[in-house]
Amino acid sequence: MIEFDVTGKERVKRRYFIKKSFVLSAGAVISAPLISNKLQAFAHSPATPSAKPDPLSWKSEDINIAWIGHATVVINFFGTIILTDPILFDRVGIYLWGLIIGPSRHTHPALTIDEIPKPDLVLLSHAHMDHMDYKTLLALTEKFPGQLDCLTAYNTRDVIEELNWKSLLEIDWNEEIGIHDIHIRAIEVKHFGWRFPWEHDRSRGYFDDGRSYNAYLLEKKKKKILFGGDTAYTQKFREAKLKDIDVALMPIGAYRPWKWNHCNPEEALFMADEHIKAKYFVPIHCNTFKQGIEPLDEPLRWLHESKDSYGLTVGVSAIGQTLTLTNGTHYEDELGG
Repeated sequence: MIEFDVTGKERVKRRYFIKKSFVLSAGAVISAPLISNKLQAFAHSPATPSAKPDPLSWKSEDINIAWIGHATVVINFFGTIILTDPILFDRVGIYLWGLIIGPSRHTHPALTIDEIPKPDLVLLSHAHMDHMDYKTLLALTEKFPGQLDCLTAYNTRDVIEELNWKSLLEIDWNEEIGIHDIHIRAIEVKHFGWRFPWEHDRSRGYFDDGRSYNAYLLEKKKKKILFGGDTAYTQKFREAKLKDIDVALMPIGAYRPWKWNHCNPEEALFMADEHIKAKYFVPIHCNTFKQGIEPLDEPLRWLHESKDSYGLTVGVSAIGQTLTLTNGTHYEDELGG
């Protein structure tokens, strides 16, 4: 078992690529006011989630899992607060001196940056801009300077290593870590890793110096949570010999036409049920940003039309809802938040 302060493998730095991206984007920076005005002209008003989590009511003897939007989830794991792939601002995309150039949200986050409870651990699946959002991570580290531990995928820490973390560590596939009384294992998925097109990533065969992408198995007090990150349909979870998972957080959106990188709701349900025997299913990676050509509401609708064919329970049905599991054999759903 690898302790949190062990450096592990030699890191391949990519600061050059990040600096290069800023140089290549100089024209965009110069024209930032014009770009901002254009974006505002096409902006829509995001919907407000129908429910709102209440972290102040959470108990340390319970598990609470609140879907904030996209792949952002706040997990109270028996008193340990984990924040996954946080995106808490109006847009996602390239961050240039305070301006984000990219798509706007269709649904507001269920909690704002000021309402998010202080995380013990920030968990990042990979370096894509809709999962490793620089503006949000900058805001979190400014709000909690030197107080946050962060765990990220192999060869991705360079994107955010200048931020004021308490600690920042990469973890590779099948490596294990103990932190905040949680046992964490990185799981390989079927996805890709580059943040900018010119970068190496493992999906292109660059296994030593390519950007990687993780799911994570979290264990505490004999309970298991799988954060699926971002993945297409794959046998990787079965091959990892995961079983009897209490809650699976699974991506279900942006599958059309991106089926090679994103699973659809049916595939996510099948993997959660057949491959890892999950008891509860929490959907992520949908209903927030328009990334595929499928209708925005299709993934959740498809999920709920198909869920009864599987031996698990869908724990939340919309952004803002919270699944609560009591400490013991009884499970309680709090779908209203």
